Amino acid sequence: MSVQAEVRPARSAEKMRIVVVDDHRMFAQLLAITLGDQPDMECVGIANDVATALSMVTALRPDLVLMDARLQDGDGVAATAELVATNPGLRVAVLSGFIDTALMRRAAEAGACALHPKDGDLEEILSAVRRARAGTFVVQPQLLRSLVAQSRDAQPLHPPLTEREHAVLQFLAAGLDASVIARELGISVNTCRGYVKNLLTKLGAHSQLEAVVFALRTGLVGVGDVAP
Repeated sequence: MSVQAEVRPARSAEKMRIVVVDDHRMFAQLLAITLGDQPDMECVGIANDVATALSMVTALRPDLVLMDARLQDGDGVAATAELVATNPGLRVAVLSGFIDTALMRRAAEAGACALHPKDGDLEEILSAVRRARAGTFVVQPQLLRSLVAQSRDAQPLHPPLTEREHAVLQFLAAGLDASVIARELGISVNTCRGYVKNLLTKLGAHSQLEAVVFALRTGLVGVGDVAP
């Protein structure tokens, strides 16, 4: 049975409106309280299953969803892909008690804007939520280093990148989206997206996350370039 624990209207247009989706009710409620204590955030709803989450997002139109990767009635990552596909501009940050490279790749491919461990520090989760932007993928640096460490077996040669492509790659590793990168480099957003597309092709990557992981593994970008 779908359970809707709480639904509240937005108090301020300036606050980030967030829906929490987690079948651990106490965790969801504590996270909602924490969000409510932030000056720039508020929890407008709590869902304990996929079905409620989908209908709640349709009804409330939040800015961001905090999604548990594993729910009793379904797959939170699959639900993330559905929400992102049907709600343009919606950001979904995936939380999980167990994160491996497969989950990272699935979350990135689903269109999640962030991935964070549930047992991490609350301040780190709040920071990831604040930094997350649609079209980017924010990953805790320790997790990204772990992914790189697990991928060290292959040692491909560095592909030839132009100076501008390398600059865009460094900004991607820092977690910046195309609009911010374009502003930093003094180019148009469309031009920046073209560089990103070229990078994915040259690096043989299917997502920005894969491109960054490849760059870290091969030394194209240093670990210190990843946003904290």
